[in-house]
Amino acid sequence: MFAGHVGAGLALARVERRINPGVFVGAALLLDLVLWPFVLLRWESVAIPADFADTRQLLFAFPYSHGLAAALAWSALAGAAGWVALRRLPGAASSRAAIALAAAAFSHWLLDALVHRPELPLAGAASPRVGLGLWDDMMAALLLEAVVAVGGVWLFIAGCAWPRRRAIALVVLGLLVLGFTVVGMTLAPPPPSAHALAVSSWVTLILVTALVWWIGRDGQR
Repeated sequence: MFAGHVGAGLALARVERRINPGVFVGAALLLDLVLWPFVLLRWESVAIPADFADTRQLLFAFPYSHGLAAALAWSALAGAAGWVALRRLPGAASSRAAIALAAAAFSHWLLDALVHRPELPLAGAASPRVGLGLWDDMMAALLLEAVVAVGGVWLFIAGCAWPRRRAIALVVLGLLVLGFTVVGMTLAPPPPSAHALAVSSWVTLILVTALVWWIGRDGQR
């Protein structure tokens, strides 16, 4: 749900256009930005099953990044950090932005709960797990992802006072991320190892967040 998370972040970024949209995209990707270092530290784990080429689904044990209780905590942290960093905004804008950042972070868990099989714990590793398993119908899952991704880009661009070249750059990046996601969920070969997957995924998340920030660096209105 990579492109979908980016789309959700962009949709919420329109709440406060004076803030660089990369901040909201980073918040929407926060749980995965936490996950992959945790995998590298062996606090959480990901396994590549033998049937990955058929199912395109990894096996996760990730209570500290993607458990419901953990997601609420990370979302609250994102909102609190946003409020502290954005207190200079006038009136209620800082509170509004903080709530939007917390919502962007928690949107990650909600979207993942739609597509993952029941593997998202409610609290600790031994707690009940949830997940609607939409990835079992990959075409439906990718259609949903496309709707969220394209819809998020459109919601942000609509009414935006950015120069045309910046708006086009964001649209192109959004489509590239969506294409990358579709290929990764359909045609890409299995990752060579969990370690390689963690490193490449983390770098990709940081790169996309940085690119959104770079596109929007002078475009806030």
